[in-house]
Amino acid sequence: MGEDTRSAVYAELAAVGPYGVRPGHALITMVEPHPGHEYAYNRWYEDDHYYAGAMAMPWMFAGRRWVATRDLQLLRYPRKSAVAQPVTAGCYLSTYWITDGRYDDHMRWTVAINKRLNRDHRVFRDRTHIFTAFHDHAATVYRDGDRGPRDIHALDHPYTGLVVQVVEADSPGRRGELLAWLRDDHLPRRLGGSPAAMVTIFMPTPLPLDRMTYVKQVDGVGTRLTLLWFLQQDPRDHWGDRFADLDREVASSGLGDVQFVAPFIPTVPGTDRYVSDLR
Repeated sequence: MGEDTRSAVYAELAAVGPYGVRPGHALITMVEPHPGHEYAYNRWYEDDHYYAGAMAMPWMFAGRRWVATRDLQLLRYPRKSAVAQPVTAGCYLSTYWITDGRYDDHMRWTVAINKRLNRDHRVFRDRTHIFTAFHDHAATVYRDGDRGPRDIHALDHPYTGLVVQVVEADSPGRRGELLAWLRDDHLPRRLGGSPAAMVTIFMPTPLPLDRMTYVKQVDGVGTRLTLLWFLQQDPRDHWGDRFADLDREVASSGLGDVQFVAPFIPTVPGTDRYVSDLR
C-alpha cells in the first residue's frame, strides 16, 4: 500500500485563495560554501535543494541561481558592509518569486519541508548563510516602459547579469520617502541608457521563529530595501560608469545609505562552471 499523501486536500486548496502571477514576495538567499566544499555544495544545491527545497513548493513559481566569481566579488562595496562580513562573502545567490497573497501559505510549507529535509540528512552543512531573507514586493521600475519583459519574467528571461543593492533608510519612518525617491527619481534616471532593463524593489520580512537554526534572523526589517538590477550585459562591462557610485548618489539624497552592492552572473544549470573561479 502506498503512502497516504492526502491528495484530496489538493483539490480543495486549489479552489480557494489568490492565484495570480504577480511576484508579490521573494526569497533572496546568498550563501558561502566553506572552503574545499564548493563543488559538493554546487551539486547538492542544483541536484536536490533547488527543487526539493524551493521550486517544488506551492506558490514559488520562478527561480534562478547566480554566482560571483572572485573578480566579481572584488567589485563589491562598501568595504565595511552591514550585509556581508567580509564584503566578499557569499559567492552564490538564489532568487525566487512567490505568488502575491500566498506568503503565509508558502512559509508553512517551507518550514515544514526544511525540517523534513534536515531529518532525512538532505541538508548541506558546510555552508554559511550570509544574507537570507523573504521579502515583500514594493515596486518595479522599467527602463523601456511597457516594452520588454515584465518582472514576472525576470527569473526566466536570459538576463546575463544581476546587481544586488541593499539600501537602508535613516529610520523606519523614512523608508517610505526613500522608496518614493528610488522609484520616481533615482532609478528612472539611472536606468536611461543602462544595461539594466529593470529594477525590482523588495522590503525584507522577519523569518519565522521556527526557522532552521542555521539561518539567522533578518536584520534591517523596517528600514532596508533590497534592489535587484537585471542586466542585459555582463556587469563587468559597465561597472565603473554605471554601478560603482550608487552609494554616493543615495547618500546625497539624505534619505539613507547603501549597505551592499554586488554583481553576479547566472549559473549554468547542470554544470560546475565557475566553481573553480570562486577563490
